[in-house]
Amino acid sequence: MNKFLLLLCLFGISYTNHAQTTDIARVEYMYIPFRQSDNNVGRFRALLQVPIPLDKDLNKIIVAGFEYRNTSIDINDPVPAGFNLQEVGTLHRIEGYLGYTWKLNENWRVGVKAGTRINSNLEGSLVADDWIYSASVYAINDRKDAEVGKPYRWIFGLDYSSTPGRNFPLPIVNYYREFHPNWTYTLGVPKTNIRHYINDSHKDAFQAYLTLDNFFANIQNNMVINGRTAENISMTVVLGGLGYEHYFTKHLLYYAYGSYSITNDFRLRDNTREDIYTINSANTFYFRSGVKFKF
Repeated sequence: MNKFLLLLCLFGISYTNHAQTTDIARVEYMYIPFRQSDNNVGRFRALLQVPIPLDKDLNKIIVAGFEYRNTSIDINDPVPAGFNLQEVGTLHRIEGYLGYTWKLNENWRVGVKAGTRINSNLEGSLVADDWIYSASVYAINDRKDAEVGKPYRWIFGLDYSSTPGRNFPLPIVNYYREFHPNWTYTLGVPKTNIRHYINDSHKDAFQAYLTLDNFFANIQNNMVINGRTAENISMTVVLGGLGYEHYFTKHLLYYAYGSYSITNDFRLRDNTREDIYTINSANTFYFRSGVKFKF
């Protein structure tokens, strides 16, 4: 099982998802009640990744993954003429991908991943702008279970997607270290944290973190606001906060995170990433909770 988990670690990390996840399965809910506003955003997320070994030594493995996100947006603040609130009330993200990983040498594995997803309000039949295509390459050096004084893991990679206005790959960097029997830290893009297990059994842990979250969706029926055309809706938020985790087993846990944004940009844009209308920009609270099975 540990070998499967290691391999899935390669394919669960995605900069475009804004989460350095090593999950095999996850179900979660996120809620943002915007400060100084009557607006709010909620998001349901479900993820599954399945390894398919090609040899008995697990040197070569295919990984199949699926993720669904449903984002509900409740806008009660005044909006300009042309802003059709019904068009952005519910957003969908449906993603599938395949990955392939092989053992490079005793300490390193390499993986590649390609996938497609639908990011849309799905108010009608699918159109070309609803589809996003992605490709990634990864390398991982995992020494978490090795007989070393301070176990660690390195992950490097590049991730490219056809998201409008972003025509270049983004880096993936993740360094994990156990520096004390009950303390670990992770440095990386887009998440950095420090975790403390409050008991020697590692059943409960608190963490402080900085992270990045976002969503993006095509608006099938473009909206004209002040003479300019809004083609998609997106939000990018940088967060700092605290989290609690309870481990039912080494890999199965419940988590709850509470954060406050450092920057927040919730807007309508065109396909060249030009802002058409800012919905919310004031810093605000952020809550996320769920259950996951992870590496």
